[in-house]
Amino acid sequence: MWTLLLVSQHYDRRSQYDIALDKIDEAILHTPTVIDLYSIKGNILQHAGNFSAAAALADEARSMDLADRYLNSECVMQMLQADQVGLAEKTAVLFTKDGDQHNNLHDMQCMWYELASGESYFRQGDLGRALKNFLAVEKHYTDMTEDQFDFHSYCLRKMTLRAYVSMLKFQDRLHAHEYFHKAAAGAIRCYMKLHDSPLKSSAEENDELSKLPAAQRKKLRQKQKKAEARAKREAEEKQEDETTSTNSSKSGKKQQARPVDLDPHGEKLVQVEDPLAEATKYLKLLQNNSSDSLETHILSFELNMRKQKVLLAFQAVKQLIKLDENNPDSHRSLIRFFHRINNLPAPATDSEKLIWNVLEAERPDLRQLHGKSLVEVNINFLEKHNASLTHRAAAAEMMYLLEPDKKLQAIKLIEDSTNNTASGNGVLGPIKEWGIQDCIDVHKLLDTVFADQDVANRWKVRCAEYFPCSTYFEGVKSAITAHIPGSTSESSPENGDVPSPQAKLEGDAHSLNGTVHVVDDLSNLSMR
Repeated sequence: MWTLLLVSQHYDRRSQYDIALDKIDEAILHTPTVIDLYSIKGNILQHAGNFSAAAALADEARSMDLADRYLNSECVMQMLQADQVGLAEKTAVLFTKDGDQHNNLHDMQCMWYELASGESYFRQGDLGRALKNFLAVEKHYTDMTEDQFDFHSYCLRKMTLRAYVSMLKFQDRLHAHEYFHKAAAGAIRCYMKLHDSPLKSSAEENDELSKLPAAQRKKLRQKQKKAEARAKREAEEKQEDETTSTNSSKSGKKQQARPVDLDPHGEKLVQVEDPLAEATKYLKLLQNNSSDSLETHILSFELNMRKQKVLLAFQAVKQLIKLDENNPDSHRSLIRFFHRINNLPAPATDSEKLIWNVLEAERPDLRQLHGKSLVEVNINFLEKHNASLTHRAAAAEMMYLLEPDKKLQAIKLIEDSTNNTASGNGVLGPIKEWGIQDCIDVHKLLDTVFADQDVANRWKVRCAEYFPCSTYFEGVKSAITAHIPGSTSESSPENGDVPSPQAKLEGDAHSLNGTVHVVDDLSNLSMR
């Protein structure tokens, strides 16, 4: 059984997901009571692109040992990957104190949960809640910075100098931590999306409603009133539950009442006058602490291009080329920047002339542009990376930008890409080079930038053959891979209906509370 487990992970690492699933199913049939098998199968399904099935397998593993916090956390992470935020929160609070739910996760500085929630809300287009989670992580780092002041006098008084110096060094690199980088980058993306698609004012919404037929307008207003009433009722119930939980704990001790969150859904966070100015605050922190990251300079380029800060955008382009000139995003930034500059009108003011002179002086230092037009630069980039899907997609996108009349040629450049077999030992079977996320990015490119639905559908059908388990591409195995071999809990007249996830969670919470009470009694007995 352990050999089958190891072999399934090996094939998973080689991106041979069909064989990996067969091996892990064989291991589950061999010994269906080992929790690790279900966790590994969930990971394989996640890598294969079936997030909902991966979450179901993680929940199955969690239900086999309700007192295991690690399995609970793994299940929550898989649910957030599948954008099941509500179910993930109800699962996470099974291990919080006194049922204080979401506030307790924030107080414990559970940053992996807040980051995963923010990313999920961002994918779903809920920018308010996404910002709420990203800024909560940033608040944790602000608290860490403020907490250090309590230790200066203490460490000097106690003469713990080595620990004191270690704390100072930690503080110097605090904002270079991976979690802060993800939170700041997520907040910047939210603010840029707010700038690109600003929220409609109430007056604009009323104008649009007035143009609709009377029956449809009445139906929309009734729906809005129901949504507002439901949200108000949920907020009141949640506040009542929190008030009850703060009055008394399990031990009978009174707890201090928590301040009520006046903006639980982040609605006020998205009502900013200048989203780009807010994004600049976090960009400066990334530039000071994560200057060796490509993502930092990609965000800097995108933000400064929107702010029309030409020299700052050019600085980001130079940093991208310095870090990795062969990266597709570095190539995109280079071509987009100089295409924008070439289309600007002649400089009129003194400041514009100064900017123009700086660009003219710096341009010869870029090796890629020596005596070449942007079209020639793009062709050279394509010839150098002709076998890579992501590089061909970047070259095709830039071809369409530079020469809009060659749209069909640019699309053909993507469609003619071949999924070659990766080099290496082929004894265990061929491995294809394309990754599932790269194929998803190309599909979104064809659907949004090229705006050709037929081509995007053809690409989706093609990728469904390479990734049959993927729910995004609707592969042939995407709906059946959540099956657990040997399970008899499926809905049938003999077995009855399968309990809903909500009912299952309530039963798990009841079982877990009983376990916690036993542990508390044993702890009190040992203390006495």
